Amino acid sequence: MSTHFTGNSLFPKGEKNDAFAQYFIGTSYLSMLSTEGVNIGNVVFEPGCRNNWHIHHGGGQILLVTDGYGWYQAWNEPAQALKPGDVVNIPAGVKHWHGAAKDSWFAHVALAVPAENASNEWLEPVTDEHYATLD
Repeated sequence: MSTHFTGNSLFPKGEKNDAFAQYFIGTSYLSMLSTEGVNIGNVVFEPGCRNNWHIHHGGGQILLVTDGYGWYQAWNEPAQALKPGDVVNIPAGVKHWHGAAKDSWFAHVALAVPAENASNEWLEPVTDEHYATLD
């Protein structure tokens, strides 16, 4: 992984993601780009920051990687390294996490797939031991 992060995102970095900080290890920033029709947020992760395991019920999630380097992992699957231009389609009901590489900032645009009665269930943190195994 590289520490390359331009910081020249097409979208604003946003404020510290205090509203969801309890579901992250490390510091993240959130700028909601849309809350009408489709919830779309620009999420920026400091190096080493990652969110807890979580499940989107009803609708899934789509991640559009815009800057830096990071990880995505679905439960019982190997972690996938992410770089700018990568797209991750996460079906509803899949337990997963995503976040920055140890030595890189990371940014993605997260789209919540609209669905009736859609919800997000936050689960346990990604442990330091698990995260340390990622290259």
